[in-house]
Amino acid sequence: MSTTVQKSEEEWRAVLSPEQFRILREKGTERPGTGEYDKHYDEGVYTCAGCNTPLYKSTTKFKSGCGWPAFFDAIPGAVKRHEDRTLGHVFKGEGFPTPTDERHCVNSVSLKFDDSVKEGAA
Repeated sequence: MSTTVQKSEEEWRAVLSPEQFRILREKGTERPGTGEYDKHYDEGVYTCAGCNTPLYKSTTKFKSGCGWPAFFDAIPGAVKRHEDRTLGHVFKGEGFPTPTDERHCVNSVSLKFDDSVKEGAA
């Protein structure tokens, strides 16, 4: 299900804000505790800020205290796991009381939130 979007760097610069470009294309990161979705818990779906692919349901978001939005699971097939990618990092075995014992740590600026999609619809 994960989608690869083919765009030139110029095309990405045209559709992303400078901060989104820095994080999504140049492997940057936000300072902890500064992102708009760190303490955001409304119902809906978090999508990729670059390509709008649905990535995480709000029901998988939890308070990890890391300073970035944290999710215990992605929408099936939505997230490819590669080493050293900028969307975020996946940590396993940290002992959080979640069904997967995983923490997907994601930069807020790499996400958009869609509250029109409710549980079970994504």
